[in-house]
Amino acid sequence: MTNLEVRPVPELCDLAPTRGPVVELHASRDVPLGGVRAMQVRRTLPQRGLPLVGAWCFLDEFGPQNVDMRVLPHPHTGLQTVTWPVAGEILHRDSVGSEAVVRPGQLNLMTAGHGVSHSEFSLGSAPLLHAAQLWIALPDGVAQGAAGFEQVGDLPQWSTTGVRATVFVGQLDGHASPARVHTPLLGAEVTVDAGAAAEVPLVPGFEHAVLVLDGALDVAGTAHAPSGLLYLGDGRSSVHLRSREGARLLLLGGAPFEHDLVMWWNFVGRDHADIAQARADWESPERADRFGVVHGHGDLRIPAPELPNIRLQPRRRRPPEEPG
Repeated sequence: MTNLEVRPVPELCDLAPTRGPVVELHASRDVPLGGVRAMQVRRTLPQRGLPLVGAWCFLDEFGPQNVDMRVLPHPHTGLQTVTWPVAGEILHRDSVGSEAVVRPGQLNLMTAGHGVSHSEFSLGSAPLLHAAQLWIALPDGVAQGAAGFEQVGDLPQWSTTGVRATVFVGQLDGHASPARVHTPLLGAEVTVDAGAAAEVPLVPGFEHAVLVLDGALDVAGTAHAPSGLLYLGDGRSSVHLRSREGARLLLLGGAPFEHDLVMWWNFVGRDHADIAQARADWESPERADRFGVVHGHGDLRIPAPELPNIRLQPRRRRPPEEPG
């Protein structure tokens, strides 16, 4: 998935230190992604007050919407893309030779490493689409490594009375996804039946957040609906979920990401020079040397926007403030 904003806004903010359990609602912002795709997405990561949750560094939700999605080849560096459809089917092609249709209940996970390119097209004429697109920042070493792709369909299930979770990334209460990630993470779609309430186990050293996909529920005693990302901080061994009419949500978590991080457009790097070089390589006639070729599209691709007239600064996690 690409960030199609014509003028991507650089995020010039530090990573906030973890500070134990909190309940903070970070409102989504509507981002129009125009052109042939003509879609609106609701973006909750990154934002100034919450640049990451663990290594989760980007989160768009789109739909439910009847739309013909046509995302031409575009590049990525330093991250993994996670495609999680709730409704509809999406055809993925990439420069490592993959071609796969992802459907609800299946995970597409693409590792960019030093450089990869891919395309995504919906199947059918203006089908109903509802999906989450997420990025995972890669740690040192892997961030400059080889590109790769995997689709995982046999995902583990966790359940208790009235609550079920499909674990697509990382692990929940010992139920581990086979998808290969490179930092401790959790990504799960959770369904809460009408009238159900349950305690969902968490890893205390993780940050956690909840995005409601449909319905409404109480999360840790706080009412939450499809309005943004509810950040829960760290230090929790569980979270209480309760829904009167039923709900479906994404539960995200991860160990705090400690590396310097610069994000701009579809690139993740460690400093301004990383981003500028990636953009130059994508716009170069020799782009295939780094990003490969996505077959089936001829010379069509999404060009990179111009870099902003500022030097992109890395995000760094600030040390906790000394008690006064």
